[in-house]
Amino acid sequence: MKEKKVVASIDNHPVVPHDKWVAARTAFLAKEKEFTKLRDDLSRQRRALPWEKVEKNYVFDGPQGKESLADLFAGSSQLIVYHFMFSPDGSEGCPSCSFWADSFNGIPVHLKHRDVSFVAISRAPLAKLEAYRKRMGWNFKWLSSASNDFNYDLGVSFRPEDTAKGNVVYNYKKDPEMKMADREGASAFYMNAKGEIFHTYSAYARGIDLMNAAYNYLDIAPKGRDEDRLEWTQVWVRRHDQYED
Repeated sequence: MKEKKVVASIDNHPVVPHDKWVAARTAFLAKEKEFTKLRDDLSRQRRALPWEKVEKNYVFDGPQGKESLADLFAGSSQLIVYHFMFSPDGSEGCPSCSFWADSFNGIPVHLKHRDVSFVAISRAPLAKLEAYRKRMGWNFKWLSSASNDFNYDLGVSFRPEDTAKGNVVYNYKKDPEMKMADREGASAFYMNAKGEIFHTYSAYARGIDLMNAAYNYLDIAPKGRDEDRLEWTQVWVRRHDQYED
């Protein structure tokens, strides 16, 4: 078991007059600006990474019927895919992925005006995805990869034989302790004028933190994410219609 961190009580936090508060905040603002510039530079380096050509013809089950990976670009040259954890035998989507997905409504229309299409993809059959999407009140496009290798090839689903042998690779490293059949992630693709598709980027685990609006708001709250004392970080998360209150 991991050792739990000792966290000071928020009630013992320093309290100062306004002028000292502004001085401390201004000094910290310099660090925030430095971080923003570093993040901008990291984003430039990310865009400069090499691409790999997508050779397989993936076909998905979607609301409009069968759709290829090329179809998902929907007139844009760029595509973002959120890899949503929802296994074929599951009755509900993953609570943590559902936590992320609550940030997705309203985003696709804005991305479209920057030449980017956005979809979610899971291994569960389309009927389950549609029923769950309706229940949760989401309007983003969600497709099933149940009939292809997309999830396996993108490193977010793992075959039973690999899990049993400890041969699972997730987030670019071998994870012999992995027992889950699916994990979370996000991938980016580009399609050129010839219709050739390239896989440009994928992120997993905490690499998709910035895609969760709630977490980013919590990060500026006095207690932050307040997860240090928990058994594991997202043990508190529920689907938004399952909180007791």
